[in-house]
Amino acid sequence: MSLRIAICGIHIESSTFSPHVSGTADFEVTRGQALLDRYDWLGEPWTAGVEWVPLVHARALPGGAVEPAAYDAWRAEIVQGLAGGLFDGVLLDFHGAMSVAGRQDAEGDLITAIRAVIGPEPLVSAAMDLHGNVSPTLFDGCDLLTCYRTAPHVDVWETRERAARNLVEALSRRDAGRSHAEEAEGSEGAARSRAVADRPYKALVHVPILLPGEMTSTRVEPARGLYARIPEIESRPGVIDAAIWIGFAWADEPRCTGAVVATGTDAGATEQAARELARAFWDARDDFAFVAPTGSMDECLDAALKESSARPYFVSDSGDNPGAGGADDVTYALERMLARPEIRDGSVRAVYASLFDPEAVARIGHLPIGSPVSVRAGGRLDTRPPGPLLLEGTLEALADDPDGGRVASVRVGGLSVFLTSRRMQYRLLESYRRLGVEVAGVDVVTVKIGYLEPELFEAAADWMLALTPGGVDQDLQRLPYRNLRRPIFPLDPGATLDLELP
Repeated sequence: MSLRIAICGIHIESSTFSPHVSGTADFEVTRGQALLDRYDWLGEPWTAGVEWVPLVHARALPGGAVEPAAYDAWRAEIVQGLAGGLFDGVLLDFHGAMSVAGRQDAEGDLITAIRAVIGPEPLVSAAMDLHGNVSPTLFDGCDLLTCYRTAPHVDVWETRERAARNLVEALSRRDAGRSHAEEAEGSEGAARSRAVADRPYKALVHVPILLPGEMTSTRVEPARGLYARIPEIESRPGVIDAAIWIGFAWADEPRCTGAVVATGTDAGATEQAARELARAFWDARDDFAFVAPTGSMDECLDAALKESSARPYFVSDSGDNPGAGGADDVTYALERMLARPEIRDGSVRAVYASLFDPEAVARIGHLPIGSPVSVRAGGRLDTRPPGPLLLEGTLEALADDPDGGRVASVRVGGLSVFLTSRRMQYRLLESYRRLGVEVAGVDVVTVKIGYLEPELFEAAADWMLALTPGGVDQDLQRLPYRNLRRPIFPLDPGATLDLELP
């Protein structure tokens, strides 16, 4: 076997309701050997005989829509790289919920550009986030599509390997089939005429459901059971892969909806798999609920301070979660914490993680630890009330964080307020330790996040999800959708499932 496969992608989740704009500075870009080094399976036996050609991969923390110039430059680089040689296949490593300012269906645009240069014959396999979207254009342009099966996502690299393995195996089957046909028919022309036809069967069902990820965690039902069905379906004769996309709730595009895609070597088995999973997804729609108890920020603080002795008690400031695209500088939840006398007087030890404000960090970052500070922070990108807050306290820590850049902690009474010079999500305990905080010794930790990532989930003695305002508001009814394909559950009670395949 001798195959030549390109690897590329632009990986970001974009909220069109967030005022943040994702530019080149927000992305980590890898090329060449650095790109190949991301994949530890490249030396596995099943990759023997494959030449992997790295083009470019750009990845960013979720944010607002991408600047068109940045997207156009990476798309052009991918196209130019593909135009420079003959390829048997392309591995697309992307998220699936990228929005580009002023445009729609960014991944559909990317696959269209790729197909325009490589033509119809090479096979394309996409590895995606289950919070991505599968538009008709993306589905038509790809031969194989798969996505994560866990939320929080602990199978990211497993999914990328599965997408690559599915591609290699599909190309190998095709080459073996062509060799057999040529031997049997003795007709080179006949084999060429089947060059576009001998590819995997695929089936797509759009499921008119739009839910925030915090209602679809695979830690709990019904998502846990729904995704647990996939291995059995995937093991059936004639099925290669089955995947369920929750879709992305915080972008206002027609493609934002649930989806099921199955691929296989048998048309009937593939179509049956897609319909079966889509029906199961739809039938479970009324069972989806938030992964934790919810309430307003004040209700969450009441629970933490007055009703529970569990420590540390975590509160998710979910509406401004940078891990879903929030601006990371809405000050609403912080204001509600500072309004609590027991936090202000130091009776309660608390942490707020965090506010993105490079200007505030620059104003205090040169001061000695222990210096008194008075600085306004937050509310510069997402200006919804209350806007920038005056923090009057003590500079208790400074650090350099690989995600947040220069970071600072300002102590106000019993509250440590983390300020960052880059948008980041405080999902790892080591990030807290850099600023001198062991969360086990804290009473209340408010973090800009949705469902707790694994380390925080293990650390939390108890937890609530605050339904706070922001660019990724969990209450979808409060978002000004205009472009969704309607009707859709739960926004429209009249939504119905159509199992007809395109």
